[in-house]
Amino acid sequence: MRTNFQSLHLFLFSLCLLLGLSKPDPDPLQDYCIADTTKPQKIYLNGAPCINPELATTSHFTTSSLSKPGNTSANQFGFSVTPTNIANLPGINTLGLVLARVDIAANGIVPPHSHPRASEVTTCLQGTLLVGFIDTSSRVFTQNLKPGESFVFPKGLIHFLFNVDSRKSALAISGLNSQNPGVQIASVATFASKPGVPDEVLAKAFQISQQEVRIIRKNLGG
Repeated sequence: MRTNFQSLHLFLFSLCLLLGLSKPDPDPLQDYCIADTTKPQKIYLNGAPCINPELATTSHFTTSSLSKPGNTSANQFGFSVTPTNIANLPGINTLGLVLARVDIAANGIVPPHSHPRASEVTTCLQGTLLVGFIDTSSRVFTQNLKPGESFVFPKGLIHFLFNVDSRKSALAISGLNSQNPGVQIASVATFASKPGVPDEVLAKAFQISQQEVRIIRKNLGG
């Protein structure tokens, strides 16, 4: 009996050591990865191909993209997001981070949305922003941000930014810990998907009529 117990203890101890040495797969940089079944197999990448390091210059690691205001009239919500990416900052490739400029018109809003692959920290630079997120217990955490103040949104949770000033625009900068954090605006993903979610499903889920579903869908461009 004692021998069996010692063997079990040794097995569990060895398993703990193996698990401690193992590492999880890296977060994907896309929503899904369709398997390539062709032979021979092609090259596998979790990002963009790299240039020869000997060709690297300082210009690869700097950008002025965030110095230019975004067009907040391009959508019905009154916001614009300008991110760094491998097109305007090639040195960011594989580093697992993104910086974004967020312009919000007077009374504009970055509507409830989520980033499935990243946490986010937002710093208000101009104006006053009401920000918040909802956790998986449906608790809401909100805060009014003034210039210089920051707020963090946990990975994957629905959050929003609202410019409470009806006369002046607001400006924020956000950092996210993924090269491609992904984004889903809750209302657009639900009511303006292609193809659309059946009206009867949305009517039942939101406890509204199918006519109201069609009105919302139309307003969101669905």
